[in-house]
Formats: sequence, C-alpha cells, structure tokens
Amino acid sequence: MNSPRTRFYRDKVNGKFMGVCAGIADYTGVDVLWVRLGFLVLTLCGLGFLPLVYFALGFLSAKKPSYLYGDREEQKFWQGVRQSPARTAREVRASFRDIDRRLAEVENFYVSDNRRLSSEIEKLR
Repeated sequence: MNSPRTRFYRDKVNGKFMGVCAGIADYTGVDVLWVRLGFLVLTLCGLGFLPLVYFALGFLSAKKPSYLYGDREEQKFWQGVRQSPARTAREVRASFRDIDRRLAEVENFYVSDNRRLSSEIEKLR
C-alpha cells in the first residue's frame, strides 16, 4: 500500500490550527467534529502527551495534495481501502462478478434463438 492515497496527510484546507485533526478525520472517514471532541476529551482526562503528539504530527506529516481525490465518491473509496483493504477487495470483486453476470445475460439474449430480436435486426438492415 505505497499509494499516495493511503498515506496520512494533514488537511490544512479543512483544518483549524495545523490540520492534524482534519487529516485524521480524512484518513479514517470519521467526521472531523468527533475527532476534535475526542482529542479535547482525552487531553482533559489526563492524557497530557496528546498535544505533543499533535504538534509532532503537525510538523512531521506532509500537507494533503489538492489533486489527491477526484470527487467525494473516490475519497470514500480510498477511506474504505485504508480502513479494511480485504473488505474493499471483496466489494470490488463482487462488482466485477455482477458486471460479468449482466454481460453474460446480454450475450445470452443476443445469441439465443430470439425471433423478435432477429426480426428487429433484419428490419434495421
């Protein structure tokens, strides 16, 4: 998984401070509000090292490229790949099986002894 779409980036466009929470939200597919609230609650509950982790991620991670996703559907697909690659592969295989099944039905309809279809084709000639 060396694709640039599977890496973590900080999202400066949707971010408030350094874009780390927005980057985590983009990477996981969770709403950014919940990531920010979770960060705030965990920091207030005694995990004082979280601001250090936040600043480290803010300085060390790359900024999200603007060309990363073509549209919202592509973004959802890559978030699914990051969350569960095996499930995404199963979904893609299922889609290809469905396309193959529909093509087989079309082929069967076209090559079968279908008199109505044959007469329509002959009318077009």
